[in-house]
Amino acid sequence: MKHRQGEPDPRERAAFQRRLLGHFRATMRDLPWRRRCTPYRVLVAEMMLQQTQVERVVDYFTRWMRRFPSMRALAEAPLDAVLKQWEGLGYYTRARNLHRAARLFVREHGSRVPRDFEALLAAPGIGRYTAGAILSIAYNMSVPVLDGNVARVLCRVFGVRRDPSKRPTRNLLWRLAGALIPDGEARDFNQALMEHGALVCTPAGPRCARCPVRPLCAAHAKGLQEKLPVKVRRPRTIKHDIGVAVICERGRYLIQQRPDGALLAGLWEFPGGKREPRESIAACIRRELREELGIEVEVGEEICRVDHGYTHYRLTLHVHRCRITRGRPQAHYAQRVRWTRPADFPKYTFPAANVRIIQHLNAR
Repeated sequence: MKHRQGEPDPRERAAFQRRLLGHFRATMRDLPWRRRCTPYRVLVAEMMLQQTQVERVVDYFTRWMRRFPSMRALAEAPLDAVLKQWEGLGYYTRARNLHRAARLFVREHGSRVPRDFEALLAAPGIGRYTAGAILSIAYNMSVPVLDGNVARVLCRVFGVRRDPSKRPTRNLLWRLAGALIPDGEARDFNQALMEHGALVCTPAGPRCARCPVRPLCAAHAKGLQEKLPVKVRRPRTIKHDIGVAVICERGRYLIQQRPDGALLAGLWEFPGGKREPRESIAACIRRELREELGIEVEVGEEICRVDHGYTHYRLTLHVHRCRITRGRPQAHYAQRVRWTRPADFPKYTFPAANVRIIQHLNAR
């Protein structure tokens, strides 16, 4: 498809709209937030969908709505309950931001999701894309969206051969996304664009044979569909070794709550930390527990090793059974420290890697 400075050719624009919307309405996925498209449900879905695939979100969304059926119910819930409901979905900052946004909307907008773009941007965790998705899907307002799926579709259809991570290219793609929205059909059109990128115009092996806009696609016409968007070199994955202590006394295990401002803030974990260069795992565990809890420990057998990946780094948790030899655990680093029985583990929200440690303990 041709364009000039973000303005698509009018005839091709109409054909693109017609083809994409027709395909979407005939094949769209049955998703719980589409069955009843209220602003609150759209807000929750869009926050959950940040950096997470639709298939993972469906069950979490359904359980969330049973637990927090309204904006006020979410705003009045304690943060621990919110994090527990989010457990396993990852990127826990989204849960904290959603909780804070709900409290803001209850306090300043009468428990409603605002219809104003700037008011949405003022809420924690809501950027330009999420605000556009909420306004267009919840209120059918003609506001564009641009996530990775949409950017890929636009780069291929319009033959954009520039790095989409660069600001000038992003600005061009935002203009294209806005210029393509049909009057009065933003809700379906924006969802159609996102779904097309997720299911048809995929990153690798795009399904061109079933693509409704193939006749308009500049990349397909020139055989560039596998080369666009321009590939961005990803940063090298960093690996860390983590020493973790499992301390059990009289049937109770020692756990701590991560501090505010830290990664995974508010979640509970077995104590430990990152190994320093040329440091053994045993020395790492002794040092970390001395610094974090003010105790001396004897490091015993290794219980398990757990590999876990984040966006730009990977962790290997070396989990050892330990015994306190001196001192009483104090929360020098953590928010709180507790002794808890295995039967009470489900009451706490643990990061995914710590959940796997618990599974090892249960299996033993």
